[in-house]
Amino acid sequence: MRKLGFACVFFFLVFRSFNSMAVLTEKEVQTFTLNNGMKILVVEDGSIPNANMYTFWKVGSRNEAPGTTGLSHFFEHMMFNGSKKYGPKMFDRTMEANGGSNNAYTTADITVYTNWFPAQALETIFDLEADRIAHLSIGPKMVESERGVVASERSTRLENSNFSLLYTEMLGVAFRAHPYSWPVIGHASDIAAWDMDDLKSYYKTYYAPNNAVVVIAGDVTLEQVKKLAKKYFEPIPAQSAPKAVRTIEPEQKGERRFYVHKASASSENLMMAYHIPEENHTDTPALNVLADILGKGKSSRLYQRLIEQDKIASSVYAFRNESLDPHLFFISAVANGDISAKKMESVILEEIQLILKEGITEQELQKVKNQRLADYYRQMATINGKANLIGTYEVYVGDYRTLYRQPEIDNAVTVDDVLRVAKQYFKKSNQTVGILGPKEDIYAQ
Repeated sequence: MRKLGFACVFFFLVFRSFNSMAVLTEKEVQTFTLNNGMKILVVEDGSIPNANMYTFWKVGSRNEAPGTTGLSHFFEHMMFNGSKKYGPKMFDRTMEANGGSNNAYTTADITVYTNWFPAQALETIFDLEADRIAHLSIGPKMVESERGVVASERSTRLENSNFSLLYTEMLGVAFRAHPYSWPVIGHASDIAAWDMDDLKSYYKTYYAPNNAVVVIAGDVTLEQVKKLAKKYFEPIPAQSAPKAVRTIEPEQKGERRFYVHKASASSENLMMAYHIPEENHTDTPALNVLADILGKGKSSRLYQRLIEQDKIASSVYAFRNESLDPHLFFISAVANGDISAKKMESVILEEIQLILKEGITEQELQKVKNQRLADYYRQMATINGKANLIGTYEVYVGDYRTLYRQPEIDNAVTVDDVLRVAKQYFKKSNQTVGILGPKEDIYAQ
């Protein structure tokens, strides 16, 4: 028998270990669409007597406009504040009384509501969700109360998090035309100015059943889900499809730079960004690998160089976000003590130039592939991970079935692919650099 290298052995052991579990296959996902256009995906998994319901609404800050920024995030709050049958605070109380819990999040592209519960509470969950979809209370008193909560959250988030403040400014500088230019939480002046017509129109348009994908996974049957979906969700009328986002961000023609003064910052923070394509693009797998090699984990190039070797940073990451439209590849670092952001930038650019000149090694590539494969099966081993990934692929890629080809897609990435995307996107003309620090005048050094 031919002797296997460490990377190959690791890959084999990971695959064998996870493959021995009841890992999801494409055929185990069953789908149907209600007459009102709501698409529902069902995973029957009786491994534990629990279930979950993930509702992916195809609405985020990219669907907003100047004057109404922040509405998507605002409705994430409002959806827990009462409806026709279940009044204020009743959603959470009813959920908890039935042994369940919930959460929600909003991004630039989607708003997602998550419910986890004992399987016998399935009908109660349908009742709760249908009530707030069809009969959400949008009264002036509750709106004003929640408006204050959101405004306070915005202020606190930017005051307390250097990363959030720098990230928000980065979006505004890197994007000049596309709605990705404003933060998910919205602009302060818009939050203060929304009127009732804005709210009701936005809710009617984007919280229509034909604008949602629902994933239910766990100790349920397709027949159960169909029956309850027809009873609770199907009577909710569809609405006209929302207008498509038509703006395309123009090509960046030159490097952009900005500085954020924050007196309370204990050290300088650096963020670098490069325009890259959307999630459903052939370059995405190679860009994922590039991000992991540069800045994921302690063995990544930037961690080894900036933290272990040069000791100039206390943290460093490289990442990209899922997005429906072209977005950004980010590199973020926090200086160690009084080291300057300029020094960190110089070293990061050295590491980028090294990749552009020499590429990456097969060993680095295989390490990342192993990590991504392990992460994939780890998520697919739980009903929560299954539901989240299925819905994410359905919305961002347009077909949940791509999820099951992901290991194959990742494994097909070559060192040449990674070098190609690095050369294509890591260009000075495509680069935006932001620095946050305590100096009121960055030039007064």
